[in-house]
Amino acid sequence: MKVTSKSYPISPPQLLVSVFLFFILLGTLLLKLPFATTEGITWLDSLFTTTSAMTVTGLIVVDTGTAFTLFGEIIIMILIQVGGLGIMSFAMLIFIMLGKKIGFKERLLIQQALNQTSIGGVIRLVKHLFLFSFIVEGIGFVFLASEWIPEYGWAKGSYYSLFHSISAFNNAGFSIWADGLMQYVGNPLVNIVISSLFIIGGIGFTVLTDLWYTRKFRKLSLHTKLMLVGTLVINVVAMFVIFVLEVNNPKTLGNLPLMDQLFGAYFQAVSPRTAGFNTINIGGMEDPSILLMIFLMFIGAGSASTGGGIKLTTFLVISLSVFTFLRQKKELRAFRRTIDEKFIFRSLAISMISVLLVFSALFIMSITEKDAPFLMVLFEVVSAFGTVGLSMGLTFDLSVIGKCVIVFVMFVGKLGPLTLAFSLASPSKEKIGYPKEDILTG
Repeated sequence: MKVTSKSYPISPPQLLVSVFLFFILLGTLLLKLPFATTEGITWLDSLFTTTSAMTVTGLIVVDTGTAFTLFGEIIIMILIQVGGLGIMSFAMLIFIMLGKKIGFKERLLIQQALNQTSIGGVIRLVKHLFLFSFIVEGIGFVFLASEWIPEYGWAKGSYYSLFHSISAFNNAGFSIWADGLMQYVGNPLVNIVISSLFIIGGIGFTVLTDLWYTRKFRKLSLHTKLMLVGTLVINVVAMFVIFVLEVNNPKTLGNLPLMDQLFGAYFQAVSPRTAGFNTINIGGMEDPSILLMIFLMFIGAGSASTGGGIKLTTFLVISLSVFTFLRQKKELRAFRRTIDEKFIFRSLAISMISVLLVFSALFIMSITEKDAPFLMVLFEVVSAFGTVGLSMGLTFDLSVIGKCVIVFVMFVGKLGPLTLAFSLASPSKEKIGYPKEDILTG
């Protein structure tokens, strides 16, 4: 069914962009209030922090724990929750609680916001989204509180646990401490709980719903199978590679006991998939490790998740397409299912727009941040695009133009390249077919 301009004044992508911009503006105003910060911040730094929180990125230009008051930190925490679960999802929850009828137009918005292929079952998905989120965040809070309440007392321990549970599940990467979680590099509970939270949040609510109703692997949807297998493989490989590359590096894992080295390698292998937390010094990592993390950040998390990037399934579809072409097969298949051609084109479009976005931002920042090493600038741009939040230390020293570029990249990275493209493009009305002709490629 096609939504015309008469039935809807603006398209769903345009509405999503508009609402997101409104909340970023609102958050910027709230963080600029005198009682939101300890010593005050500039309008640009307020905009940067709000965008980073709303896009659940985690890049910061001022230290969260010292620059903001309790009020400011709570505003950031709320922005993380709203941005992670989605503005439209919260709007639908209010509609459901008030008993309002949710029509086709509202379902279409949810479909667009949660990146679903159809409007069927989107309301059920929203209900499960909030149920899963609050349950998982609550469990994470309890486990973290068991560690931090004895260490910091009831008030601070509870608050730190709540803040980091919400930040981790929503893949935000915001931390109260300036060095992230480096002080807990060898702490099993903190490592396992925080990583479990952002892995569950990043795997996608569609997958979680499918797992809830389907207990046998062979009966799961193709999307769920790809996400589960892909996540497992990429995390194991990344952990092994980072451990091998960093085990003798005194700036990261070299001076740690073996168990701490394993925890550090594991955590930093799974964190680039849009989580943004760190337990080792990112700036001290070897160049090959940095390149691997850039690759992981660009791939990102799962569709309909709290994470960003081009998404793991997009990467898998393109990879499978390449293998299919090299094997001279006509159909793209996975787990005894055929993947429709339209998803191949969609994956290519997402990847191409993302590459162009990263290249454009990198080109500008290579001029404005000319004193910074190229690899550091590349890391910063891809971290912003993947809404990851990891940094090699450049964020605090960004120029005014550099901050503006990163803000834009975070914004596009969260909404998705296609959503922004669709919001700017006018629908094609061309119905004329033309004869096919071959071109030379390769």
